[in-house]
Amino acid sequence: MNLASSLSDFLNTGGNVLWSILLVTFWLFFLIIERYWFFLREYPALRQQRRDAWNARVDKSSWVAEQQRKQLLSELDCMMSQRMTLIPALIALLPMLGLLGTVTGMIQVFEVMAYLGSGNPRAMANGVSAATIPTMAGMVISLLGIPFATELKRRYLRELRENAEAMPTH
Repeated sequence: MNLASSLSDFLNTGGNVLWSILLVTFWLFFLIIERYWFFLREYPALRQQRRDAWNARVDKSSWVAEQQRKQLLSELDCMMSQRMTLIPALIALLPMLGLLGTVTGMIQVFEVMAYLGSGNPRAMANGVSAATIPTMAGMVISLLGIPFATELKRRYLRELRENAEAMPTH
């Protein structure tokens, strides 16, 4: 049995909600990888451009200079914060989708009980697995995403502070 069919069997065991958890997981980790790519590859050059523009100014104490400094810092802030609020939102969404899977799985169990009674545990097993697997998957993926989101948030706040310090006013 190959990996693709094993994964498909696992996703089908968890019900339709598990497929949506998989899509949200891909979306979440795409965003996390994109933000790391930005901070490691694109951001250093953008940061240096803004700092060089500030350092090229002769006047750094006038009102106009302060407004330009705010603009440069704001541009960096906007670039760094893109999609940063979506990451924690998806992390919070995953356990909720898992709970949705629990509800839909329990509905399956109750439907089986309504038709066959409670004396057939084998018939209820599919509903129970459909109830527990999405909950587990949503929680595990959420827990895996939290350290990345926390580290990205810390990096963002650190860069904000360092940018403000690197563009001093006289």
